[in-house]
Amino acid sequence: MTLDDYRRFYAEEIKFAANLDSPVLIEAFARVPREKFLGPGPWQIPLPSLVLGQTTYRTINDPRDLYHNVLITLDSSRGLNSGEPGSLAMWINALSLKSGERIFHLGCGVGYYTAILAEVVGTSGTVVAFEVDADLAVRAAANLAGYRNVTVHPGDGAELDASAFDAMFINAGVTHPHLPWLQRLNQGGRLVLPITAPPSEKGPVAAGLMLKVIHDSGRFPVQIVSDVAIYSCTSVRDPELEPLIRKALASKTLLKLKSLRLDPHEPFDACVIHREDVCLSTADPAA
Repeated sequence: MTLDDYRRFYAEEIKFAANLDSPVLIEAFARVPREKFLGPGPWQIPLPSLVLGQTTYRTINDPRDLYHNVLITLDSSRGLNSGEPGSLAMWINALSLKSGERIFHLGCGVGYYTAILAEVVGTSGTVVAFEVDADLAVRAAANLAGYRNVTVHPGDGAELDASAFDAMFINAGVTHPHLPWLQRLNQGGRLVLPITAPPSEKGPVAAGLMLKVIHDSGRFPVQIVSDVAIYSCTSVRDPELEPLIRKALASKTLLKLKSLRLDPHEPFDACVIHREDVCLSTADPAA
């Protein structure tokens, strides 16, 4: 079997692992060469360990072995990995991307999933990507040099240019939807982002929920996409909200979110994650 054969089988595996309903997204996973973005082998797959806080690895040399629903280590000294394809595919699928759309991608890593986004929106679409880790940003820019519709910026992506976006994919844990992101979201636009508690002492990854926010004529309905364990954003974290997120996760109230409010109001029972500028609520979206 050739690498192309393995990519095709891998795309079908991801289709079922992530319950994908976008043929274009499935095709993107069959087309984008994962090994190009990960760099030359050998590569390491982090494995579950029976010893808490310890990670073991399986070393692979054949690029065909990259085409499974597994993490690939980018920097074992920092615990950095490439992201699990099934999870990232699920979150990208939730964006309901269309050809020609303009996409914002925060936390692009080495650019593999940015390439997937670019394939889905096509040459008539654009992807603006940010990566806060300087080394990864350099790698992403080099890896994506062949995509004329992609721009990679080093930085945390908290502040955007003045342009609007049709979809935003935030691949780093935050405590709340960032107001400038919402202000740049077109009518009908979709924002997928992870709301997470702070990392524990056991490691840099924090738990939470991946949410989908839709801009619907001034209303912002919220949907739950999945649970998530992810690295935190370097900004867009409010320490005062972190205890609220812990409590909402423990009580499963976070699973009941229905709307995002931007209007000023005093906090009440339906407010789960409340700030003066944004509020995640269990109330139905305002009419």
